[in-house]
Amino acid sequence: MAKSMIDGQWQQFVSYGTRTGKLATTRADGSPHVVPVWFVLDGGDVLFNTGKTSVKGRNLARDGRAVLCVDDEKTRRTRS
Repeated sequence: MAKSMIDGQWQQFVSYGTRTGKLATTRADGSPHVVPVWFVLDGGDVLFNTGKTSVKGRNLARDGRAVLCVDDEKTRRTRS
C-alpha cells in the first residue's frame, strides 16, 4: 500500500542503494509506454540517460510529461 512521505523522506528512499524506477511516458497515439530505468538524484532532480531515438526519448521530446514509480522491492508481497 502506498503511503505519503514528508519532505526529505522520498530523497532518502530513492537514494538508498540501487533502485530501478519504472518510467511512464505517452506514445503519440496516447497509449502508455512503461520501461525500467536506473537513475540518480541531483538535488531535487531525477537524472537518467536515454537515446533521443528510443521510444521514451521520442515520447519525452514530443511531450515532456512523465511519471516515475519507485518501489521497495524487498517489501513487496505476492499473494498465492
